[in-house]
Amino acid sequence: MDLRASDGVQRINKSDDKNEELGLKMKGSGSTSTDGVLFRADKIDLKSLDLQLENHFKRIWSKVGESQKPKEEWEIDLSLLELRYVIAHGTYGIVYRGSYGDQDVAVKVLDWGEGGIATAAETAALRASFQQEVAVWHKLDHPNITKFVGASMGISNLKVPPKNSQSNIHSSLPSRACCVVVEYLPGGTLKQFLIRNRRKKLAYEPVIQLALDLSRGLSYLHSKKIVHRDVKTENMLLDHHRTVRIADFGVARVEAQNPKDMTGETGTLGYMAPEVLEGKPYSRKCDVYSFGICLWEIYCCDMPYADLGFAEVSSAVVRRNLRPKIPRCCPNSLANIMKRCWDANADKRPDMDEVVRMLEAIDTSRGGGMIPEDQSRGCFCLTPARGP
Repeated sequence: MDLRASDGVQRINKSDDKNEELGLKMKGSGSTSTDGVLFRADKIDLKSLDLQLENHFKRIWSKVGESQKPKEEWEIDLSLLELRYVIAHGTYGIVYRGSYGDQDVAVKVLDWGEGGIATAAETAALRASFQQEVAVWHKLDHPNITKFVGASMGISNLKVPPKNSQSNIHSSLPSRACCVVVEYLPGGTLKQFLIRNRRKKLAYEPVIQLALDLSRGLSYLHSKKIVHRDVKTENMLLDHHRTVRIADFGVARVEAQNPKDMTGETGTLGYMAPEVLEGKPYSRKCDVYSFGICLWEIYCCDMPYADLGFAEVSSAVVRRNLRPKIPRCCPNSLANIMKRCWDANADKRPDMDEVVRMLEAIDTSRGGGMIPEDQSRGCFCLTPARGP
């Protein structure tokens, strides 16, 4: 809009009536007045005004475009979501007990270091990972997979329960925060359940049932070409019937057709397969290895490598074939499954559907569970071990 001064005055005069409504009044042939302040039309930077108007309308249309953008099929209606209280903390977020409409839910809120813990690049990567998690989870439907309810990529208007139960002041969430909403399972994590039974141990039948739940869930994931990549008892939840449900798909991904496309240390030390620890290409068989460690944990109700540090575990698993020591009282049928699952050679590990069949074939009628620690006779005490 490159206008001469006279032309500018002429155009402004045409809208005198509107200007007077806004409290503006024209004075003379080359100036305007607002509350007695004079402006010369030939001194107005019209190019700058034009640019400012253009940027202003861009922002307006951008917001209009976002509001009209179709929602993803997994996006929730935030007006139906209510957070009640905190049930768990993590590095980049908090898990709340809440409700979504009439459903009892758990809400994982991720802020990814809004307070400076994560850089902008790290936050962007984590948001992309979050979208990947949602893309994987919302399509799953299996009795041994935690039911996905929905998610949201922007929840700054969601009210957070006050830390002080006596306070009525709710705080808001960071602008970049996201959340994933899943069914609430009252039994807590499988890890918590095993810790509670550390001294008295579990009977053989519930051991096999828990193992079957987990193996069936993993078999389903693998049938969908999904690799969980962080299989551990802490990521398994229990419902009120003590059925295991696989949760936390934060690092899960669709299996690459070429194993060389899947590399990097992903997972939790102690459960990670040797090939993953070494940064080599891996496949769904890394989940099978992790399952073998979980199977030992379910049977023993104990922590693998409890006496070793992270660095020691990584080195010994790869270089010395370190594995948890199987108690002598463990039935051969179960011990053989553990050994096959955590074989150093990924190609020799069974597929999860085969693991399911092997577990289903186990006879639990004669017992075989681990002997409680407070009984004088039984298998050896699980003292710390540094070798396979």
